[in-house]
Amino acid sequence: MRRREFILGGAATAWSVTAHAQQNERVRRIGVLLPAASDDADFQIWLAAFLQALAQLGWTIGRNMRVDIRWATPNAAKIRQHAAELAALTPDVILTGGTSTTGPMLQATRTVPIVFATVVDPVGAGLVDSLARPGGNATGFLVFEYSLGVKWLELLKQIAPNVTRVAVLRDAAIPSGTGQFGAIQAVAPSLKVDVIPVNMREATDLERDIAAFARAPNGGLILTGSSLSLFHRNLIIALASRHKLPAIYYERFYATAGGLISYGSDRIELYRLAAGYVDRILKGENPADLPVQAPTKFELVINLKTAKALGVAVPPALLAQANEVIE
Repeated sequence: MRRREFILGGAATAWSVTAHAQQNERVRRIGVLLPAASDDADFQIWLAAFLQALAQLGWTIGRNMRVDIRWATPNAAKIRQHAAELAALTPDVILTGGTSTTGPMLQATRTVPIVFATVVDPVGAGLVDSLARPGGNATGFLVFEYSLGVKWLELLKQIAPNVTRVAVLRDAAIPSGTGQFGAIQAVAPSLKVDVIPVNMREATDLERDIAAFARAPNGGLILTGSSLSLFHRNLIIALASRHKLPAIYYERFYATAGGLISYGSDRIELYRLAAGYVDRILKGENPADLPVQAPTKFELVINLKTAKALGVAVPPALLAQANEVIE
């Protein structure tokens, strides 16, 4: 099923509903903390997938479930504020997105179970003790492993073989920013590519750093995953276009929004899987005993309109591998 055909059915509007339980049925309270604005279309789709999966497991808003959602935006102060608000409600379980929301949520409560949907390195970030035995009140799903960075560089060389210099955009303030860059750096010599880290901060810094990088020829971009990547996504796509830089992204919505190519996990699937863990916790299982799982479904998306604008000829073999081609 194509994502454009994914039916929201009103599932991603204001889900904080006061539930009136049917007789003899207990109402369970689920908190949700997301690092996005309430009108973010992609997060609405992922949230809808989570709620739809819960419904398929027998959880219905207004009957046996109440959901309290906090759209915290990527702002760190707002995330901390909303994390404290959700913890004060003492829900039965809380869904978070990535590290930017899971970390503050763990600071706000060490007793309420937390299920994260899309974290890169939960051990390195101190969210869990280990992947096999999380050990605390949080568990969930990896959005990808560091080794995916190798695939990003290989795909970038396939679609733009003349690239010999690659700027790796990262958030250096988080462990996964360093980890993702390290994986890409390790394979770069074998592909005859020089990689340069570009630390994402404010928009003006990003514009200046990418413009400086683009002054030399044969450049390309790799965008690594972080909340800053989400926050600056439209700017990064625009800068790659402006400076004629072939770029690969870690999530499909970058390619659908005008990026050249993306390769990453299926986030709709991850949010559905997160609903499964929420269901198991509501039925009595302990998050400390539920292993953190890696994704198994990945998507390759190629934007041929962007390729044409960049003067990139996409190899037929690569087109054949794509899950989606935008023309």
